[in-house]
Order: sequence, then structure tokens, then C-alpha cells
Amino acid sequence: MSAALEQLREFWDQRYAAPGFVYGIEPNSFLMDQVQHLPAGGRVLCLADGEGRNGVWLAGQGFDVTSVDVSPQGVDKARRLAAHHGVALCAMVADVTQLDLGQDRWDAIVSIFLHLPARARSGLHRRAVQALKPAGVFLWEAYGPGQLQLATGGPRDAALLPVLDEVALDFSDCRLIHAWSGARWVEEGSLHTGQGAVTQLVASKAGKMPV
Repeated sequence: MSAALEQLREFWDQRYAAPGFVYGIEPNSFLMDQVQHLPAGGRVLCLADGEGRNGVWLAGQGFDVTSVDVSPQGVDKARRLAAHHGVALCAMVADVTQLDLGQDRWDAIVSIFLHLPARARSGLHRRAVQALKPAGVFLWEAYGPGQLQLATGGPRDAALLPVLDEVALDFSDCRLIHAWSGARWVEEGSLHTGQGAVTQLVASKAGKMPV
């Protein structure tokens, strides 16, 4: 393990070691609003899923969900949350920037508040498009540059807060179903609460859904 990855894992382990669920147990509201674009009952990969609130909710909606996070503490909480709700969840510890996502494997890939440097982000998104099945869907929400003027969560490094156009370029070969940036109320545990400056994108890979 590289020193940078070890440092990142330690950071998130310390955060998720706190009692309770630091980002709450309710799913991201944008995900709930857009879930109709995800192929019903399909295989869904949740990137950097933390304590599992989004993956567990999707599993409860009938999806076959794999939840990935760099933090063993977060993954342990995701497994416990899934057990509490009585749903099946494949939760695994992995660095999403290095994880083999496969080829034409997933019906949908979900990225909620995953903030990476530009190079790592673009590389992950290119691999995500390759990993989607034809007509598969990528769903993204993250904080944008305007979040630096707010004190409602997210990184304080502008390099981790891309504008929507930068993110959309990662999906230039896909059909954009939804692309929006602006302010919305975010209420997700103690660390994501209040008005947020976000970017949102839902993209569909070219091709027809397999029968």
C-alpha cells in the first residue's frame, strides 16, 4: 500500500470510527430522485459508498449492489446496516482509483460525493464507462467550486471540486440524461447539512440494453 493510500484510509477510518453514522443512514436525495433511470433489478456498483447508506437503500429497491470503499471501518458499518435492514449487499474494501471495474459488467455505477484530483477522476470515469453494459447508467453528485464559500461540508481544496463541464467531458461519448449545477439543500448527517453548491450528472452509455 502506498503512503498516500494508507494516509487516506487512516483518515476515513478515523471518521467512520465515530459512534453512529456520520453521514446518516438515509440515502442521498438526488439518488432517490433519479433512481428511475437505473435499470430495474440491475447490477449496481456504488463507488466510495462509505457507511453504506446509498448501497443499502438501492439493495432495498431490488438492485444487486456492490458497495466499495477504501475504509474497512466504513465497509464494516455498511455490512451492519445491510444486516439491520435485512438486505443483501456485497461490501468490499478497495481503492476505487485502482479497482478493476471490468468490461460491460454493470447496469449502473453510482458516485455520490466522491472527490478526486482531476487526473484520477477522469481515469476512473473512463474505466466506469467501459465497465457499464450497453445503455448502462452513471449517476454522479458532488460538491462544486462554490462549496468553498460555504461551511456545510465537503473538501476545502478547489482542485477536488470540478465544474460540471469538466465532469461532462468524461462522458462525451455518452448520452446525458441530466446535467445540472447549482445550490440545493443537503441534509446528510452531521457533516453534510445545509445549503450546498453541487454538480449533478446522469449519463447513459451508448448501445441497446441486452435482452
